[in-house]
Amino acid sequence: MNNEEIEILERQGCFSTDWSRVEIAEGTDLSRIRNVYFSGPVRIGKGSEIINVPGGISNVRIGDYVRIINVARIENSSNASFGVGTDVAVLDETGGRPVRIYPGISAQIAAIAARMPEYATERLFPMIDRHIAEMKSEERDMPEIGDGAQIFDCGPISDVRVWPGVLIEGAALLHNGSVVSNQRHSTYVGQGVNAENFIIEDASVANGVVLRNTYVGQGCVIDKGFTSHDSLFFANCSMENGEACAVLAGPYTVSMHKSSLLIGCQTSFMNAGSGTNMSNHMYKLGPVHWGVLERGVKTSSNSYVMHGSRIGAFSLVMGDHKTHPDTSAFPFSYLFGDKDGKTIVVPGAMLKSYGLKRDGDKWPKRDRRLGNGMRLNDRISFGILNPYTADMILEAIDIIDRLLPQASDGEGYIGYNGMKIKRSSLEKGRGLYTLALSKYVDSLKEKEPAEHPDADITDHWIDLLGQVITESDLKRALAADSIKEIEQALDEASASYEACEQQWAATRLKGHNPDLSSEFDAMIEKDRKDSLTQIKKETDMLSLINTTSNGKTGIH
Repeated sequence: MNNEEIEILERQGCFSTDWSRVEIAEGTDLSRIRNVYFSGPVRIGKGSEIINVPGGISNVRIGDYVRIINVARIENSSNASFGVGTDVAVLDETGGRPVRIYPGISAQIAAIAARMPEYATERLFPMIDRHIAEMKSEERDMPEIGDGAQIFDCGPISDVRVWPGVLIEGAALLHNGSVVSNQRHSTYVGQGVNAENFIIEDASVANGVVLRNTYVGQGCVIDKGFTSHDSLFFANCSMENGEACAVLAGPYTVSMHKSSLLIGCQTSFMNAGSGTNMSNHMYKLGPVHWGVLERGVKTSSNSYVMHGSRIGAFSLVMGDHKTHPDTSAFPFSYLFGDKDGKTIVVPGAMLKSYGLKRDGDKWPKRDRRLGNGMRLNDRISFGILNPYTADMILEAIDIIDRLLPQASDGEGYIGYNGMKIKRSSLEKGRGLYTLALSKYVDSLKEKEPAEHPDADITDHWIDLLGQVITESDLKRALAADSIKEIEQALDEASASYEACEQQWAATRLKGHNPDLSSEFDAMIEKDRKDSLTQIKKETDMLSLINTTSNGKTGIH
């Protein structure tokens, strides 16, 4: 900068202890840089506007066409990590199952880290560290505030990398983080956000949200005062009002209500009712207990689950459950907590619900990641009936067949692994499970025939935080030597999913009559019509003007 340019800036309220360390791109309109204190090396790209940064800009490279207006302070330390490499203590709150975060981490990598801690320590973390080092090398010349970013009316921002096109507006405090955008203007950080040790990626975080040691993934919306500590949120999660601690939240986890606490658990496709509460502390060894809510679990208002527990896929949790239940053998169930906190299971009851079908239809349509050209980090298997849930249904039928000959207790229940089940519920559940398998077999006939030469029809299936995958494919991924190779193996497994599914089903589900599919459909349609009829009755009851019994209208 020459003396004339320095004089212009100083007349406009700018100051620097060493102007030789301030670099402004040639042709930039200096009238758009006012009331800024510069400290240390600062580089400003062409066309940028910077107004009112009283606490100064220190050790920051600013890209082209950036707008920074009314920000308390922007500074970076010489060894800033920008939140990359932060260990997030999910599940086991004491840190026994950390996930090391970085931009682009997938739900699948996070699940492997949290659920396989020994593998993570010995193999995965060294690969992640190499991957992060490669990213830092690629980003060496990348401005800390990227081209086209806009930062307005914010408190202090320190050790934060802002990617191109990001909008930050009214944030209270941002420290040690990355605000990532893989598509222009797809990431927004809004009013009152207070975040430390974080990565926000292609998401919206606003309105008083507090984040500590948190990753927010693509398509997520975190809003309305939600508080997160040591938690990860992957594709299309929506979190408002409540609190999460040590949560590994897979795709489409939703918590919208005040006084809801998710703690020490894994979720996906979950919907938390108001007042949902969990406990991970037995006051003995600290908060080391954690649980798994399989995909599709819903909790009713004021429900409670004591960890460690495992809740079966697509189950509805009602009441208090204090005996660390493992209901994974009975997917699609109603789970009631009795007066003593024991779990009563109604197997398969959710299969009758039209709402289940509605959920399966809406999730793909509500994928906020689509249509903007970004690379999708998380792989999602949307099908409600899939090899993973079908395998659990087969296991449930076997267990029911073993339980039915047993005598009921004095209250009419048959016990299984600390749970209570009515004989009539077992009988009805078996019928519902059989119909579901028939529906699944029939639905596979609609798909184009496909073959996979390496498919193992006896293979075990795993839900890897949203991606349904065979154990063999997972083992191939675990044998890889880099993060890119692991992700490639998972991509290949996703691409071959339908072929493996069809070959597996042809053998595993052989003998299940697809003709019963129409009975399943009729059951779902009946539930839909019954629900509409009930809604109409309620609407009529609440109407201001109704038709009376003699055909006249009257106000009620």
